[in-house]
Amino acid sequence: MGQFKENQLVDRLATAAKAREATIARLRARPAANDPTVLARQAARRAVVQAREVRVAEREAARQAAEVRRVAEEVAERERQAAEVARQAAEKIEQQAQLAAAQKAARDARFAARKAKARR
Repeated sequence: MGQFKENQLVDRLATAAKAREATIARLRARPAANDPTVLARQAARRAVVQAREVRVAEREAARQAAEVRRVAEEVAERERQAAEVARQAAEKIEQQAQLAAAQKAARDARFAARKAKARR
């Protein structure tokens, strides 16, 4: 039974060594940094990154433009509301002035009627 386990250990060690050798061979087979295919792949990656940055910048600009529009609409709405409040206040003052004039005219009429009655 000891021999069987020993063979398993030897097999595992051999498999691990083969895997290490395969990894080393794969690393050695990689093209050099100045290889045209590597340079083309790097250029393609840079182009993708730049395109992504452009899209992000466009989205940010669109978001900021929408925020500016929203703020401008909000300001315009507040100005419209303020103008409406001012118009209503002026209308109320005008109504109060008309009411006061009508009340004064009625009071003057009563006073004149009393004077006329007293003169008779």
